[in-house]
Amino acid sequence: MFWKNRKVFLTGHTGFKGAWLSLWLEQLGAEVTGFSLAPPTQPSLFAEAAAGSGINSILGDIRCLDGLRETMRHAEPELILHMGAQALVRPAQSAPAGTFSANVMGTVNVLEAARACPTVRAIVVVSSDKCYENQAAPYRESGAPGGMDPYTTSKVCAELVTACYRTSFFEREQSGEHRVAVASARAGHVIGGGDWAAGRLLPDAVRALSAGAPLRVRNPHATRSWQHVLEPLRGYLMLAQSLLEKGAVNDGVWNFGPGPDGVQSLEAVVRCFTARWNTGRRRKATWSIEAGAAQEAAAVPLDSSRAQNELGWRPTLSFAESIGLTAEWYARHLAGENARALCLEQLAHYGNLSARRPVSKALPVPPALLHRAPGRVAAGAGARFA
Repeated sequence: MFWKNRKVFLTGHTGFKGAWLSLWLEQLGAEVTGFSLAPPTQPSLFAEAAAGSGINSILGDIRCLDGLRETMRHAEPELILHMGAQALVRPAQSAPAGTFSANVMGTVNVLEAARACPTVRAIVVVSSDKCYENQAAPYRESGAPGGMDPYTTSKVCAELVTACYRTSFFEREQSGEHRVAVASARAGHVIGGGDWAAGRLLPDAVRALSAGAPLRVRNPHATRSWQHVLEPLRGYLMLAQSLLEKGAVNDGVWNFGPGPDGVQSLEAVVRCFTARWNTGRRRKATWSIEAGAAQEAAAVPLDSSRAQNELGWRPTLSFAESIGLTAEWYARHLAGENARALCLEQLAHYGNLSARRPVSKALPVPPALLHRAPGRVAAGAGARFA
């Protein structure tokens, strides 16, 4: 019941992660105001799954402070989940000024609007593992920041802005009582059904395979940290709840990374995905390696021990299960199944898995979803890749 009628202000609700989170918060009974630009892709999960139907969806630009501030004051939120950002590396390289404007000044504006909104008690700023300086050991929250390209530098700047506002404006009121608890949350590469962004491996794979074209992979031996989109979203919800319940105790930076098998090469991802995609199909998907593949530094995993020890959060899905759920979503949606129904079914499946696997705190999934029949997805999403 914690989320029932809880007033939440969600930026970036029309994006891939934002649409999934909008659906989740709607199912939890929260009173959500979403503030974002129009969906960034066509098609989009936000439109396909009618993710705005159960929330107050406002189209607006976080770079425009006046409109953002007025919308927030009218919504009277208790919690702000700031996910609005320019989230792609290649567009950041081609249009750095727009990326810095959205990711840095957008964050400034969200925090400025929060200062003028007396109902706000907690803020979670969603960041990225890209803000860490390259190193060999797993990234810990205390690790040094580093950014050498427009995208990563913009994320570092957003983190610095968040820390600045936390200590300069949100720590204490004149009475000495804590006013607003502020935290930033970092995750790696997320996958899941409904992502249609260009330049991402699995959306590109779906476009190629659904068209009957071979998938061409560059840099197959490059590694990334892969996790299903529901994993970090659950972390954000658990973090937000802890901020509202405990305040400043849980300020600061939090990592929400995949399990030990989450760091995988692009080749491993494609092999798993095409194996799942080909199940029951007459025409088998194929893929090949593009010539001139470049060497890349190995991915560095996130150390999520703080989230595990202090929040009770830990990954629920294996790498194979994450790939299996993603392939299943796309295959069934392209076969004509409803995107919203698929999302709710996978939320139910994820909730049932989390309830059975060792997690020290309850997963925030409403009972109506937990007891819903999980359908075909529940039949061992990862078994085919064991």
